[in-house]
Amino acid sequence: MPAADALQEALDHPCPLTPAHIAAFDETGFIKLPSVLPPSLLDHFRQAISAKVHQLNTQHLPMDQRSTYDKAFLQIMNLWTHGEELRRFVFGKRLARIAAELMGCSGVRVYHDQALYKEPGGGITPWHADQYYWPVSSHRIVTAWIPLQDTPLEMGPLAFSIGSHHLDYGRDLEISDESEARLQQALAAYPVDEGSFRLGDVSFHSGWTFHRAGPNITNRPREVMTIIYMDEEMRLIEPRNKNHILDTARWCPGIRPGERIASPLNPVLYSRT
Repeated sequence: MPAADALQEALDHPCPLTPAHIAAFDETGFIKLPSVLPPSLLDHFRQAISAKVHQLNTQHLPMDQRSTYDKAFLQIMNLWTHGEELRRFVFGKRLARIAAELMGCSGVRVYHDQALYKEPGGGITPWHADQYYWPVSSHRIVTAWIPLQDTPLEMGPLAFSIGSHHLDYGRDLEISDESEARLQQALAAYPVDEGSFRLGDVSFHSGWTFHRAGPNITNRPREVMTIIYMDEEMRLIEPRNKNHILDTARWCPGIRPGERIASPLNPVLYSRT
């Protein structure tokens, strides 16, 4: 097991980005960065993350009795509030700084984190854009997708529709069979980036970038941790759908439309100021 000070150094040490990285993110709506975190660090934190996922999971229906959404993954949110070790991982400055630099903002807050575990035999994750769910005032919100094992195509890694963050169509669709069908047609003109992830690789995608994942046809779970970062100056908007209402209550407690999203659940994780 890595020493505690070595873990913290790896979690916080800056990861240099080039202007080409930022330009690519702006153009495509996502970026996959190799070897961002040491495999030994991810092996260490995978144990704590997986233990908490299994403890908090309430989904016990057989796969053939679940909805398309529930077949896609087990989803456990805000793990950072469930223990110091999990908090330490989510609050690492290395990934937070990458997010801030990609978005061109002075700093970032956490919107929330979530573990997404696609079980053996788990189904597809339909095409969707995350920001449909989020009551936020700008596009400066990004998800870091952090596999906790090598993730070949057979496990269902993320696939990104290149440049689709510029598309207005489909922004009113939640994850469903309908979103998969309608967006397959709408995104046909956009190339798709679909590839495996090695342990240590991390992707970042914009809130309006359409993405999906294939099924997990292996005999082990696809274990992934995600962290959603937003501009430290992000404001809450009036709800535009039922999910905005739910997210406001759950992730932005006490914040009113027009106010900066600075609740106790949204601390600043990195700031240049």
